[in-house]
Amino acid sequence: MATVELRFSALPEHVRTARLVAAAVARRAGVDEAVLDEVRLAVGEACTRAVGLHRSSGVSAPVHVSLIEEEKQFSIEVGDEAPHTVPGAKASGAGGEVEVDSEEDDMGLAVISGLVDDMEVSTGENGGLIRMSWPTTPPTTVLT
Repeated sequence: MATVELRFSALPEHVRTARLVAAAVARRAGVDEAVLDEVRLAVGEACTRAVGLHRSSGVSAPVHVSLIEEEKQFSIEVGDEAPHTVPGAKASGAGGEVEVDSEEDDMGLAVISGLVDDMEVSTGENGGLIRMSWPTTPPTTVLT
């Protein structure tokens, strides 16, 4: 199992780099070419969500992305360290209480779920994780 890990400051300009790296690693892992745009869009949406959560909560820790190549699937995990609370509740952030925009968060998750068939979301006080998976096809060997 090969894994590529990225960590980047919670700045919107770094999301594009994460998308490009994810698409390149997905291609090498054997994800179908027709699905690469979905991979790129899903990673972009998940990273944008993580950046937004970090910024709105005053978290200075980096966003982390793991690109995991397994035998028959390729998975991407996008993690944040922002405190997740019940929708509509207030999360404590730097400089006081910060309202987490659950409607925007829900919209981001809806977009991702429309792009990815296999998606898991876990959240807690110490952050959240979105795990997305796509099937891979083994490289074809040409015998001469």
